[in-house]
Amino acid sequence: MKIDLYGKNIQLDEPLRVFVEERIGGLQKFIDGGPSRLRQGFGEPMEARVEIGLPSKHHRSGRIYYAEVNLKIGGKLLRATCQHEDMRNAIVDAKNELQRQIKKFKEKKKDLSRAPKV
Repeated sequence: MKIDLYGKNIQLDEPLRVFVEERIGGLQKFIDGGPSRLRQGFGEPMEARVEIGLPSKHHRSGRIYYAEVNLKIGGKLLRATCQHEDMRNAIVDAKNELQRQIKKFKEKKKDLSRAPKV
């Protein structure tokens, strides 16, 4: 999986990059599967664009940090946006939202393959 990481109003350091790659890269296991998955379109290349940061430089209280993840699976785009007081928690919340969307997407694909052929 290709992960593009962008920061807004923050400095991206190496531990933060590693954290994002572990969390967002962990979504790969929910999509990978055997040969039957390749026939259903899950074996297509994935690309994730992750943007984390502060909405503004003067905001000091409340949900300060945000994480936005756009995940392309073939021709399908899944998107999650979360805000939190802690940057790492915002990233984890965005990953959990994408995980739910991936499961829903996979169920939809499975149901379409079961549909009667007309």
